[in-house]
Amino acid sequence: MEQDTIVGVASGMGGGIGIIRLSGMDALSLAGKVFRTKKHVGQEQMADSFWNEDYFRQQETHTIHYGFIVEENGAVIDEVMVLLMKSPRSYTMEDVVEIDSHGGPFLLQKILKLLIRLGARLAEPGEFTKRAFLNGRIDLAQAESVMKMISSKSDFALKSAVNQLEGRVSEHIGKVRKEILYYMGKIESALDDPEHYSLDGFSEEFMEILEKEIATLRDLVENFEQGRMKSEGIYTVIVGKPNAGKSSLMNLLLDEERAIVTSVAGTTRDVLEETVHLGSLILNVVDTAGIHDTEDIVETLGVEKAKEFLARADFIIYVVDVTDSFNEGDENILSLLGEKKGVILFNKIDLQETWQEKEWRERLSWESISFSSKTGEGLNQLERYISDAFCQEDISFNDQIYLTSVRHLEAVENAYHSLEAVVQTIRDGMPEDLYMVDLMDAYRNLGLINGETASEDLVNKIFSEFCMGK
Repeated sequence: MEQDTIVGVASGMGGGIGIIRLSGMDALSLAGKVFRTKKHVGQEQMADSFWNEDYFRQQETHTIHYGFIVEENGAVIDEVMVLLMKSPRSYTMEDVVEIDSHGGPFLLQKILKLLIRLGARLAEPGEFTKRAFLNGRIDLAQAESVMKMISSKSDFALKSAVNQLEGRVSEHIGKVRKEILYYMGKIESALDDPEHYSLDGFSEEFMEILEKEIATLRDLVENFEQGRMKSEGIYTVIVGKPNAGKSSLMNLLLDEERAIVTSVAGTTRDVLEETVHLGSLILNVVDTAGIHDTEDIVETLGVEKAKEFLARADFIIYVVDVTDSFNEGDENILSLLGEKKGVILFNKIDLQETWQEKEWRERLSWESISFSSKTGEGLNQLERYISDAFCQEDISFNDQIYLTSVRHLEAVENAYHSLEAVVQTIRDGMPEDLYMVDLMDAYRNLGLINGETASEDLVNKIFSEFCMGK
């Protein structure tokens, strides 16, 4: 366990209740220095009644205590409830004290500064969870799930994070690692003691095992994008020429006037990003600047950003102004779409009853929807189309294990390729000792997920991305 005692605000600033968390070997004594029961404050304190600063050491764990936080001179700062959790039965497996005070930012900072003056150290981002990991209460994947739970935006994202916190991802990966370790041990034993351990027929047996484990890892890799989009949202980019109606569409999806809309082409010069909930789906919608050739420096930067966002898109809504003819601007946009998934929105049908779709249909096989950003016609059809495109199977969480972290994906992909290399070594008829390098590489990469083989730098980087007080 760490020797110093850390303190941090574990709740959001400005709520009705604020939580200050202490963890470490001096947590109980520090809390005892600043806490007083009712009879030990103000006029009710008897001259012969002295406060015992070892108060919390004498109390049972997992108990709640009513009283007051006082400054060094005895002046009352706040009326509080204090939750006591003694080692090892706490979040960090250290002595932990949580002070529930009123949630004013000034008040919380005053109590925080008091505890720091008395010897506590301000916790670094994620340090409470980092201590839980270092002290063996949770593994690295479980630690990462804490932030995923906090940032969840859907039922799927929350359930995925809860399953990861419960250890299902680590357990799933752990089974593969255990199998690899077993066969590594079998090979080592045969190489060290060939008189007692034989590898006759081993390659055929091992090939079957490898193919099974490769299939397990392949499923995780192939389902990653689906899990990511369900968890984090579908990155949806609205694209089109200037004044096509992109910002009007954004406002309709949000049901509010978020983007500025005028009849002047090029109103949107930067990108706007907003989150739209579409049933069980989350759309991370980006309204981009109209893509066209321009000499305006600001517009040019906006167009370049639009192109960057297009390259990252999961889904594209191509807004076409039916009152405008197909021209070079549309050609430029079509050249950027590649093999992306999307839909064409023929906008402003309230202004023109007939238009030519042929130019687009000859160049782009996407479905099209007749639309009016003025009347809202076609909006329901657009929403249904997006739902159908991404909800061909039940969007609700099931027993499927999903990777939702790019870090986990990279580790699994590397392990997957290492096991494939072992398969190729077997097919080439090479000796068993040559399997070991790639097997060890696969074992090490999978160990990065639960933290068993993670470097100190990697661990520090992961926890540095946590919020304060967690």
